[in-house]
Amino acid sequence: MGIPEKVAAGGKTNSKTSADKICDTFAMKSDIRAMVVYAYTQLAQSALNTTEGARVCYGLAATHGLVWLAWQIPRLDPFMTRHFTHHPLSGLSYTLLTSVHSSFLHMLFNTMALMSFGPIASLYLTREQQNDSTYLRESTSQWHFLALYVSAGLSASVASHLYATRIMYPRLAAKLAAAPASAAAPIANAATSAVSATTAETAASAAEAITSVIKPSLGASGAIYATVTMTAMAFPDQHITLLFPPTPPIPIQYGVFGLMAVDVLGLLRGWRLFDHTAHLGGALFGLWYYRYGVEYWQTFRERTLGSLPRSLRGQ
Repeated sequence: MGIPEKVAAGGKTNSKTSADKICDTFAMKSDIRAMVVYAYTQLAQSALNTTEGARVCYGLAATHGLVWLAWQIPRLDPFMTRHFTHHPLSGLSYTLLTSVHSSFLHMLFNTMALMSFGPIASLYLTREQQNDSTYLRESTSQWHFLALYVSAGLSASVASHLYATRIMYPRLAAKLAAAPASAAAPIANAATSAVSATTAETAASAAEAITSVIKPSLGASGAIYATVTMTAMAFPDQHITLLFPPTPPIPIQYGVFGLMAVDVLGLLRGWRLFDHTAHLGGALFGLWYYRYGVEYWQTFRERTLGSLPRSLRGQ
């Protein structure tokens, strides 16, 4: 009788151990499921709490990131160079809009600036829309902010294009014409071949001589500069901290106009690390939009939607 009892007791003990393992497994799955649900709800709540301006900036940053990834594929280099950089002498106009970052650091710092100032600029547009005297309300300001961003980018690209074609290129031609014949012969031959294009070798040397002075531009700095300057004018009491050069918190207008002064100096000194003309073009567009842009946007909407009933105009 003792042996069967031990076996029975042993069997009962083994049965409890298996049940405990099963319970532990289900408990672990429940804990993992609870953790996943909690993480999902936290992320979803963060997304729901995000302002519309921040969501638009996230979308723009993601677009810039996709273009940067395309730049990292060597096989796509010829395609990206032709369609995603703007060369003033290329004869292409759509690249004024499609020229976006190829450098990671350039994209990183521009994205940081976009996420810092873009939502605030969108908030300003929303506030101004609520103060509109025409009572033509908008359900969202995201399209207004996108229109601002795209228009600022185009304005910056056009400013850079005009400076290269109307100032830099004539200066290059004047230098070639005034240079001594012995010293300027190779360059003059290159410039002449750019017009005649008699042989492939002379055309290549001409292109090299020209592109050494007039280089293609790319990036979204001009569009972001516009959001920065408009934010500085709309919220003058805010303070910012610059990364380059490192500074303590300073009034936003001091920092923004200081950066504009650096771009003016770079333009006068001929610095070529950045496209200073595009920076200044975007900054000036932001200043103009702060003063007149909202009015033009409302006028455009009125003309697009047609005449409004008296009830909407408050008459």
